[in-house]
Amino acid sequence: MARIGPFFALGTGPAVPAEWPLVHPEPVRDRIDHVGTALGCAERVAASLAFQGFAARLVSAPYAAAVLHGAAPELHPGAVFWHRSEDGGWEPRVGEPPLVEAAALPKLLDELLAPLVTAVRAQVPVAERLLWGNAASALAAAKRLLVVQHPAAAGRAAATAEAVLGHGGFAGTGELLPPRDPDLVWTFRRRSCCLYYRVPGGGLCDDCVLPARPA
Repeated sequence: MARIGPFFALGTGPAVPAEWPLVHPEPVRDRIDHVGTALGCAERVAASLAFQGFAARLVSAPYAAAVLHGAAPELHPGAVFWHRSEDGGWEPRVGEPPLVEAAALPKLLDELLAPLVTAVRAQVPVAERLLWGNAASALAAAKRLLVVQHPAAAGRAAATAEAVLGHGGFAGTGELLPPRDPDLVWTFRRRSCCLYYRVPGGGLCDDCVLPARPA
């Protein structure tokens, strides 16, 4: 999956030194602080963007596996760990998880991300629906990247993403619009904003709700 892009990489195998459970406050706090310092933004903005990065790392690989192979690694919060990458960030690692059918992906991703939403909100008072919107945005981005490289899988990729977007915390976070290049089948527009426009020099994301709101 790593061939699709860096967010699709998921480390497997034995435990490595200095790793932390998925919802441990240490990597969550560290990442929020790092994003805030790097971007010069407020803590709530940093928490939102840090969570979006975490979500992209967690949803992309199992989603791609479900689309391309009809099965996904059975990830759950107690089986995923963060470890330091060479660039100082955090990478997810799992052991040797069993596989589940693609139909189980919506429930799997909802249960995987829910405690991480709680962990981030325990550090910074950021809206729960905003964070779930970030997760949905990460999934839609994974769909776009996957289809660009595997256009023959566009229908399956769209149907799988739709199933996730209609389940649990993902439900109601956005709407599906007619496709806009490079999307095929549909383009996603969220119903919340990740707050990137509040980063100095930032702007609006491609799927942002703000341009669609009345002035």
